[in-house]
Amino acid sequence: MAGITLDDLAHSYLPTPRSQADYALKPMTMTWRDGGAYALLGSSGCGKTTLLNIISGLLTPSRGRVLFGDRDVTRLPTADRNIAQVFQFPVVYDTMTVRQNLAFPLRNRGVPAAQIAARVDAIARMIGMETQLDRRARGLTADAKQKISLGRGMVRQDVNAILFDEPLTVIDPHMKWELRTQLKALHREFGHTMIYVTHDQTEALTFADEVVVMSEGRVVQAGTPQSLFDRPEHTFVGYFIGSPGMNLLPARIDGAQAIVAGTSVPLDGLYAPAQGQIGIRPDAVRLAEGGPGLPFHAARIEDVGRHRIVRGQVAGQPFNVTVPEGGTIPAAPDRVILDPARVGVFVDDWRVEPQGRAA
Repeated sequence: MAGITLDDLAHSYLPTPRSQADYALKPMTMTWRDGGAYALLGSSGCGKTTLLNIISGLLTPSRGRVLFGDRDVTRLPTADRNIAQVFQFPVVYDTMTVRQNLAFPLRNRGVPAAQIAARVDAIARMIGMETQLDRRARGLTADAKQKISLGRGMVRQDVNAILFDEPLTVIDPHMKWELRTQLKALHREFGHTMIYVTHDQTEALTFADEVVVMSEGRVVQAGTPQSLFDRPEHTFVGYFIGSPGMNLLPARIDGAQAIVAGTSVPLDGLYAPAQGQIGIRPDAVRLAEGGPGLPFHAARIEDVGRHRIVRGQVAGQPFNVTVPEGGTIPAAPDRVILDPARVGVFVDDWRVEPQGRAA
């Protein structure tokens, strides 16, 4: 196993990139510790798979280095990096049985037969295929084949890292939950460095110790799931993380207040004058009928079990409020009151810190 360092890494698919816009992967420097569980999270086309392919050796970066521990592997082929990779769509040998597919990486490395048998049995139990070990892969469903691919990626215990590229796309929802739980248990037991690419925030937040959020080829924030939710450093993180995501409103910032469509919103800190946005989570908002607060136009109420979501608009922007089970919703809500302690201030999409505390 090994920690992974990305040193001034960037990549362009153009032969002679001339500006930042020409880079599919903007310059980044970060270190992932040995034995950590990481997720690369972002919408399609944000650069997640490009980064994973650079780490695996399928792509050589335009600039920068990839280090496994102290070893520079930037130009080494995949075979020399001692990694396992699981792709979005299943890669299995149809003429082999499930058992033979799972054993294949171990047989290639000369692992003793008894160890192979024990390890294959353990992985088969984990992916729920212990009763199908002697079936040929041909004819199995797509999700069964992906489970084989997933198991084969995890069967080795001596790898530097295991890389997952949206591996649960073809898995049914119930099995997704089980496999995520089992992957987490496997990580705790064996301590492999794991990197998991996904556009699904639930997968990322339940699997990873640290989530790397990407947008338009750039890492916009890396941190624990809780820190991404509580203190997004970029409006994309605020909007992308959470269900519903953070409410964002254009605002003029001035000292301890934000002016939204002519209405003053109190802030918990003192800020330099600026034109930007304020952001607040739907659970940090209180609905009211008349009185102070921002004018709110309610559209509908959705009951999602543990809470209700009141969807509407503030200043022409979509705005959501979550009301806990048992909470009261006014008969005709037309105001929203924001908790000043949980209002974030963003300028040019990046969070800004207060210069002092409000009186």
